[in-house]
Amino acid sequence: PVQAALGCRAAQVLMQYCILANHYWFLVEAVYLYKLLIGAVFSEKNHYRLYLYLGWGTPVVFVVPWVAAKYLKENAEWDGLCVPCTVPPQINLLIFMRILKVILAKLRANQKGYADYKLRLAKATLTLIPLFGIHEVVFIFATDEQTTGILRYIKVFFTLFLNSFQGFLVAVLYCFANKEVKSEMKKKWQLWKLDH
Repeated sequence: PVQAALGCRAAQVLMQYCILANHYWFLVEAVYLYKLLIGAVFSEKNHYRLYLYLGWGTPVVFVVPWVAAKYLKENAEWDGLCVPCTVPPQINLLIFMRILKVILAKLRANQKGYADYKLRLAKATLTLIPLFGIHEVVFIFATDEQTTGILRYIKVFFTLFLNSFQGFLVAVLYCFANKEVKSEMKKKWQLWKLDH
């Protein structure tokens, strides 16, 4: 029983860390894209180490005190961390709106070249929503404890679907649909065909 309880608590701690890391990596993606679109003009400096600290390190800042408090004070109900999960989606929403404003301005400036600029804006918007975790904002105040019935099922479905879809979306858009990646894959395929 004691080992089972410790195993459950260790799994809960790991799960909380992973949930927070997922939220903070959404934030890293938003900050990185924002920097590429807006901040790249001002700075050539590489911030990958900062991104790693933000994505993997920030959850530790919240999980370690949470574990200590649970162990020392309550030690009964090991429920989840709510507040640190609400911060990244709110920041991402602000970044998302700023990026959409920049994209809209660029599309309007090139409106003569792109007759379908509204369609392009819609595609960009639909791409950024799961990429930044904007869907999390919808359910920020509808916690698991507060939602019941059909609303809870809707929340769980969208959260699981969009969180799972996010990795696939990134792979398709930024790897498989990327012109440079396609070109390299084509070269490798042609080389393989010549060898065989």
